Amino acid sequence: MRRRDVLKMAPYAPLVLGACCVHASSSQGVTAPRRRVRPGDLACPSTASWQRLGEAVHGNLIEVQSLLAPCAHEAASAGCVEVTQHLRNPFYLGDQPAGTQVSGWLDAWTPAPSVYAIKARTADDVVAGVNFARSNNLRLVVKGTGHSYLGTSNAADSLLIWTRAMNAVQLHDAFVPMGCTGKIAPVPAVTAEAGAVWIDLYDAVTVRAGRYVQGGGCTDTGVAGLIQSGGFGSYSKGFGTAAGSLLEAEVVTADGRVRTVNACTNPDLFWALKGGGGGTFGVVTRVTLQTYDLPDTFGGAGAKIKARSDGVFEQLIARFVSFYRESLLNAHWGEQVKLGPDNTLEISMASQGLNRAQIDQTWKPFLDWVNASPQDLSLVRPWFTYAVPARSMWEVEGNPAMSRDTRDGAPKHHGWWQGDQGQVGAFLHGYESLWLPASLLEKDAQRRLVKALFAASRFRQLELHMNKGLAGATPQARVAAQQTATNPAVLDAFALAIIAGGEGPAYPGLPRPAIDLQAAHAAARAIDLATAELRKLVPEAGSYVSESNYFNRSWQRAYWGDHYPRLRAIKNKYDPEGLFCVHHGVGSEEWSPDGFTRL
Repeated sequence: MRRRDVLKMAPYAPLVLGACCVHASSSQGVTAPRRRVRPGDLACPSTASWQRLGEAVHGNLIEVQSLLAPCAHEAASAGCVEVTQHLRNPFYLGDQPAGTQVSGWLDAWTPAPSVYAIKARTADDVVAGVNFARSNNLRLVVKGTGHSYLGTSNAADSLLIWTRAMNAVQLHDAFVPMGCTGKIAPVPAVTAEAGAVWIDLYDAVTVRAGRYVQGGGCTDTGVAGLIQSGGFGSYSKGFGTAAGSLLEAEVVTADGRVRTVNACTNPDLFWALKGGGGGTFGVVTRVTLQTYDLPDTFGGAGAKIKARSDGVFEQLIARFVSFYRESLLNAHWGEQVKLGPDNTLEISMASQGLNRAQIDQTWKPFLDWVNASPQDLSLVRPWFTYAVPARSMWEVEGNPAMSRDTRDGAPKHHGWWQGDQGQVGAFLHGYESLWLPASLLEKDAQRRLVKALFAASRFRQLELHMNKGLAGATPQARVAAQQTATNPAVLDAFALAIIAGGEGPAYPGLPRPAIDLQAAHAAARAIDLATAELRKLVPEAGSYVSESNYFNRSWQRAYWGDHYPRLRAIKNKYDPEGLFCVHHGVGSEEWSPDGFTRL
């Protein structure tokens, strides 16, 4: 062993000795156990085994401590000051091996650091980690930035493969997937390693190259993770999902093989990666996405309108539903509206390809209707519209809607939308999502939809994310989505209804008042009651895998509909022993909730 490798391994070597102190006979007589190994078990890898893994990954095996570990003994220490100072910075959280973008979920999960992490820099590092976990029967976890509401990117007593350091981005003028020459025409594209975040792609593709790539709204979300969950952004009605734009992926499967998958090579696995769920079929190390002509402008419109009474609020909802059906159900419009128990309608809609005059003209009939009843309706947030050159949309410099990552050494183009700040570190009380079919917008159904929306809003604020349904999308976007594993219900949905709630950061070890469990459970119950009103309309509604209810008992059908049997078959083909296991992931019904015991 080289001296520099020994030095790199110094931080974690003592913990290896303590965690796996009984290992003399660990490999004798072990045959396909049904329970994964934890630190301290007889079958735990030996110290020498961990040292060999450290060498194989070039010293990139690191000991993982909890996010607030520096504060455990001295709140005034430099490490504690650093973590508390940056706890609301989503990029900082993604840069920590134990970082999670939310701080837990009531009665569901709490951030739990892995014992060790491989800070992968190459696919070979990933291969070494996969082979080690499989050979030693370890609980394996995969993480890019930790942007998982369901907590799928962390698990106690596990080995973490952490891809955040793999973040290179490369543009292509004419890309053809491997093995597809003569079968698929070359197209402009962008290749990103698994640890890249969407602001990296928006900066390279849009700001610098003047093209568009379909990605997520949260700029700090990992590219690979979003694609594997489907991937909606503000302009999905115009450009579809991130999964629908995937041309090729490199993935390390459970057998330790590096596979290049696309429509011509391993097409079954390629399809599964397009919306079949992250951390389930392998470790994605690289993706290539098609890019598109950039619209001239991005823009939007918004306001917050308050109704004087319940009856007037119901009328307001009815007018907006009708207006949306007439004027906004098309490829130009996305984002959301919120309906509140305080009888408010908050509009935060985004547009692509429309100038300011076109936006104003579109909204004039609705705004005139609101202004015609000043005794019943008032603007508690002034009406606004805007349109900006599309190329400047994700420029952080001079953008008042974005917060810059000001840490020393942070990329200058890293910033996040201020509207997403509330999500950073949030502790969730509950979360639910349902796709609402466009048939509810038909004249004879609108009244039922309005009644259900009003009834749901009595319990909890609900959001209608118009960009997360593909009714009204371009034919190209719909065709591409049909070729993904995402629940087909998305094709006919005009919106994804989201009902959620939570409070500020509650990471283990963070000094803060105790969570008011009674209030938190009451909030969770209100979410359930609001959801029940919508389920009266759509009893078997589909749900978006990355924004969904942790406790959904029908998750297989909710997430993937009729696609689930096909996904199970692909899972059994490429990962028959279930090395990759996440909460409510394909095949996870065979495992205990903690992923350690095969049922």
